[in-house]
Amino acid sequence: MSPAKRLLAALLAAYSLGAHAQQKLPSLQELEAAGAVVGEIRIRPQNIFDLDDPRENNRLFRFANLLHITTREEPIRRSLLFKKGEFLSVRRVDETERLLRGNSYLYDVEIRPVAYENGVVDLEVITRDTWSLKPDISIGREGGVTSGTFGIEEQNLLGTGVSLSLARVRGVDHTGTKLELSDKHALGAWTGLDYSFSDLDTGKSHAFSVSQPFYALDVRSAAGFSVGTSEGIGSVYRAGSVVGEYKQRQDRLEAFGGWSPGLVNGWTQRVSAGVNHQDNRYELDPARLAPEALPESVTLTGPFLRYELIQDDVRKLLNFDLIERPEFFSLGFSASLQLGRAMEGLGSTRDATLYSFSVSDGMYRSLEHVLLASASVSGRRDELAHRQQLSAGARYYRRQARDALFFASLSGAVSKSPDISDVLQIGGDSGLRGYPLRYQTGDQRVLLTLEQRVYTDWYPFRLFRVGGAIFFDTGRAWGGKFDQGEANPGWLSDVGIGLRILSTRSAFGNVIHADLAFPVQTGPGIDSVQFVFKTRTSF
Repeated sequence: MSPAKRLLAALLAAYSLGAHAQQKLPSLQELEAAGAVVGEIRIRPQNIFDLDDPRENNRLFRFANLLHITTREEPIRRSLLFKKGEFLSVRRVDETERLLRGNSYLYDVEIRPVAYENGVVDLEVITRDTWSLKPDISIGREGGVTSGTFGIEEQNLLGTGVSLSLARVRGVDHTGTKLELSDKHALGAWTGLDYSFSDLDTGKSHAFSVSQPFYALDVRSAAGFSVGTSEGIGSVYRAGSVVGEYKQRQDRLEAFGGWSPGLVNGWTQRVSAGVNHQDNRYELDPARLAPEALPESVTLTGPFLRYELIQDDVRKLLNFDLIERPEFFSLGFSASLQLGRAMEGLGSTRDATLYSFSVSDGMYRSLEHVLLASASVSGRRDELAHRQQLSAGARYYRRQARDALFFASLSGAVSKSPDISDVLQIGGDSGLRGYPLRYQTGDQRVLLTLEQRVYTDWYPFRLFRVGGAIFFDTGRAWGGKFDQGEANPGWLSDVGIGLRILSTRSAFGNVIHADLAFPVQTGPGIDSVQFVFKTRTSF
């Protein structure tokens, strides 16, 4: 054999051994069990389309990649929950993946070992972008009312992870312009800024916040400050029609600090304390039809204390509320209790006790049964009244096959001593797809939804995922001084069929809903069929 051939054979053998060694790298679980220490962390942001894949290497996708600015390393590195020199933790790697996938500008995330020697493992974080620039021209219709948006939104400005949007909106209750700006890492890792402004025909609103939240289960401290003001028009509905309107303005401010011992034996406890200010004012508008009564104008200022308990139990699932996209279901026990005191000496209308409590839990048995349940109560008690609202709900998923699932949702709410601003409503915009929006009102509400879902393998242009559903809704709102009396037709039901389209390569990967809903009970103002077109965050 000639020297050149021997050299070529040696090079091929070395490549083969290197590839074999790469295949033999231990798993993350094995590396953690061996006490491996994190070495180099390589960040590999990828463009929207994989041009090494023949199915994505075409003129349109190459042009999209050319126009798109790939995410920079820094916003990804700031989101990592592990560092060089620390012992490898699979839990932290998994939670990092969940945090990264929570960024709408990322389509895919993979964290893997790429080298292991002398107890040190090098990790590689591979991300793939979505198309984050959205010329927003959209239209939606539900409950017999059409709404739309015209604007532009960028979820990953110049690859920095900053979100910026400017839009002209036309909704059910208002028309105008909205501006929003958000940066999770503006003042360092996980210290973010948010600002929003709106100029609507119903009034102007401003909101600003700076905070470092409890962004992960093992985070030990948090703090934040927020301030805002909003103006608008409140509407009173009866049988889907507006029967009264009034002006409303809210000024709010909150500052808090929190502490946690971190994740201990699978549980996280958090304690936060702060001060909260709310000034709610209502008045008549001479140019609008006056309601029978106005909500109470009230100022509430005082300290609060909050306690949270969270169990670490998150499952990664597929084809539940999305189509062929990883979903993270928190199935552990979670509870939050907040107690506050409004004080006249701090500017409150009167002394009052404010409270809120929420609890949730889940059950998981393989892929066949997933049950999520939650309940909450909030209220205000003072010398004049005790106002309270209690709500509860459950969602059940029954896997029938990889591409088929039965879904059921049951929710209910009860309000004690509500005023107009606390009234419970149900209609085309709140679950009863076959009826006008806000069709019934009262101090009690119940809604049951049943769906047979189908997830197809159809992947048009490698841009959209397609599914469908057959559904049944039934529910009602009733009781109290806001009940419509004889005009209330009682229980309402509808049946229908719908198409679901998920935009996978866009940062605005909401699920498009196109439904035909047929009301079972008919009456004045109820069409024989409702066409519902809207976008939601889930199936």
